Amino acid sequence: MNILVTGAAGYIGSICSEVLLSRGHQVIALDNLQEGHRAAVPPAATFCQTDLAIRSQIEAVFSSHKFDAVMHFAGEALVAKSVREPSTFYAANVGCGVNLLDAMVRHGVNKFIFSSTAATYGEPEVVPIPEDHRKAPINPYGKSKLTFEQILGDYRAYTGLKYVTLRYFNAAGASVERGEAHREETHLIPRVLDTALGAIAQLDIFGFDYPTPDGSCVRDYIHVIDIADSHLRALEEIERVPGEAFNVGNSRGFSNLEVVKTAERITGRKIPHKLSPRRPGDPAVLVASNEKLKRALGWEAKHSSLEEILQSAWDWRRKFPKGYPE
Repeated sequence: MNILVTGAAGYIGSICSEVLLSRGHQVIALDNLQEGHRAAVPPAATFCQTDLAIRSQIEAVFSSHKFDAVMHFAGEALVAKSVREPSTFYAANVGCGVNLLDAMVRHGVNKFIFSSTAATYGEPEVVPIPEDHRKAPINPYGKSKLTFEQILGDYRAYTGLKYVTLRYFNAAGASVERGEAHREETHLIPRVLDTALGAIAQLDIFGFDYPTPDGSCVRDYIHVIDIADSHLRALEEIERVPGEAFNVGNSRGFSNLEVVKTAERITGRKIPHKLSPRRPGDPAVLVASNEKLKRALGWEAKHSSLEEILQSAWDWRRKFPKGYPE
């Protein structure tokens, strides 16, 4: 298939592009490079530097290529930034997404896999969190993603769009050649490993008074290779499950302090850290129920033990300590 991957120079989009190519698909990789890295795009992909805020640029891509499906990863994703700058998130995660959908409609492309998030649930009332859990996001990031999920339902009703929404929890880990290297790095695992490398003198653990066993946040980590595999599985089965949403997670949570201790074992290094106040918009516990994905698509994570995630991320970090060249 010819697949358009938006956000293909970003962490998850680049590795999903890599996996698609390895399985014989053609990838047209779209990114505006505001946050992504050109060097992260697999060489075998056709790269288009395109801004989804500019409809004429999107139209040029759709006029030049024939697509069988779209995988949409592009968008803003920093929770704390969303609290400070909500307008940026509604513009990128809602407005730009609508521009993309309209181009699909004009060009007769009707298969769409959407990269959503556990942040649509907000503070969980039940753990692990099932897909039919009440949606009450507590930050503009989660609100913007939920809004776009609802828009997809409207497009399905009036255009026949076949889409699947994948709500993943904490993406982590690396492939051999590609890993996590945000310009503003807020995610725990890369910061833990940067501390192990000495690039960060002391790690901040945000929140020490949550209602969890050790007071730090608990998160469900899912290997980025497993996330890519779930996208392919959803696309393969999209005729059978159009309009469905699935969690992509482990159904097992680890606290921030557990991650630090496991990373110390993997790296063989001490990771200096201090307990700091909570960040705004961070729920105490986010752990997925993955039963629906198992039941409907026969899919399970294969690479998402915390040890395998950390080992793959550590191997990549040591190989590319400064991330991607600009």
